[in-house]
Amino acid sequence: MEANKNKILVFGGTGYIGKYMVKASISLGYPTFVYTSPINSKTPTTKIQLCKKFNSMGVTLVEGELKHEQIVKVIKQVDIVICTFPYPQVLEQLKIIEAIKVAGNIKRFLPSDFGVEEDRVHPLPPFQAFLDKKIKVRREIETSGIPYTFVSANCFGAYFVNFLLRPYEKKKDIAVYGNGETKAILNYEEDIAMYTIKVANDPRAHNRIVVYRPSKNIVTQNELISLWEHKNGQKFNKVFVPEEDIIKLSQTLPPPEDIPISIVHSIFVKGEMFFELGEDDLEASQLYPDYNYKSIDQLLDKFIVDPPPPASAAFE
Repeated sequence: MEANKNKILVFGGTGYIGKYMVKASISLGYPTFVYTSPINSKTPTTKIQLCKKFNSMGVTLVEGELKHEQIVKVIKQVDIVICTFPYPQVLEQLKIIEAIKVAGNIKRFLPSDFGVEEDRVHPLPPFQAFLDKKIKVRREIETSGIPYTFVSANCFGAYFVNFLLRPYEKKKDIAVYGNGETKAILNYEEDIAMYTIKVANDPRAHNRIVVYRPSKNIVTQNELISLWEHKNGQKFNKVFVPEEDIIKLSQTLPPPEDIPISIVHSIFVKGEMFFELGEDDLEASQLYPDYNYKSIDQLLDKFIVDPPPPASAAFE
């Protein structure tokens, strides 16, 4: 690795999207650190195995709790901080912000966004409550004066292909939310990670929002099903779920079960991730036109070729 390359620290690096970030950072030649909770006898085997894999790749693993002094100490060793905490931990990022302010050396902080562009959507209450925590983190970063890049990566492609098509369940029925004609953006997790490491180090993305909207990854549910039928050689039975049923579920399901159905409504019924990009908006595939991302068509090929992943591992 080049000595003058930015050192990147990933919080949540052993999580679903976090492990992709770590691998992308290493593959692009950046000295990479992962801050993880202490490994002990209660640590899941899958996490231990992943940490061993990281070690073999040259990742520096730093074990610690989310305590101020410990976070400041590790932040002082790096240049860029990327957080990939899952929803229950989103507000824990306020501790990272305080540590970054004290350390005073960070060139860029990327908080745990990676979904819809939260400042431009107006979803059902359960999803809005979810986003309000992320919005609080954004405003705190802005007022603190920390250099940032906010990322709107839209849908995790492999995750949502699994969710929408249930490719390993061999069922003929496929649920379609709304009329199936709303445009959504499904990006392969590996590409989301590669774009993120690129924007984290890109002066053009300093204190900006970057939207990940490659043209070949814009798809409706009906188009996705049609593509899958073509690849699979099977005709599926679409079961349409009306918008009013989705809204009712968002009001009657207990928390946190009310959140996923509200997310489905926002993305696949209202199409809130597909807003018009303005001249001030940065879009990842336009920033990096030479990067060869996976199209939806190519992503579906993975589900034809690969065996089903272990439930705990998703797509590594």
